[in-house]
Amino acid sequence: MLKTLVPFDGSENALHAVDHVVALIRDQQAIDLHLLHVREPIDSWEVRRVLTPEEISALQLSEGEDVLQAARRRLDAAGIRYTAEVLVGDIGRTIARRAEEIGCDQIIMGSRGVSAIAGLLLGSVTTKVLHFAHIPVTIVR
Repeated sequence: MLKTLVPFDGSENALHAVDHVVALIRDQQAIDLHLLHVREPIDSWEVRRVLTPEEISALQLSEGEDVLQAARRRLDAAGIRYTAEVLVGDIGRTIARRAEEIGCDQIIMGSRGVSAIAGLLLGSVTTKVLHFAHIPVTIVR
């Protein structure tokens, strides 16, 4: 059984990656699926002046769970079991690190996300994951 990490940022391409995994599982490929959303750290002094670190953490977790809802709906509708989590950190590095920590065999992700800053051919997060991951990365358009 392949242990697979699917980073999800709520973008159309991320939904395509979820659909790709659903199709693989329907084709009888056994996949231990891990859904991950990574939030950039909030380092704004304006926010830190008003909210405690615990409040910031709770806010980021809540916002991350909101983003995961579209992927959860698709996976639940297909009857696919998965684990989901929200982490905070540099997105590309955190995705690659988490895949290694939980022993994933592969990462399946969208080619571009919702970030306003993107590379010419691939999104900047995708490029970072390709650079930092030590396992195969499937990019879905």
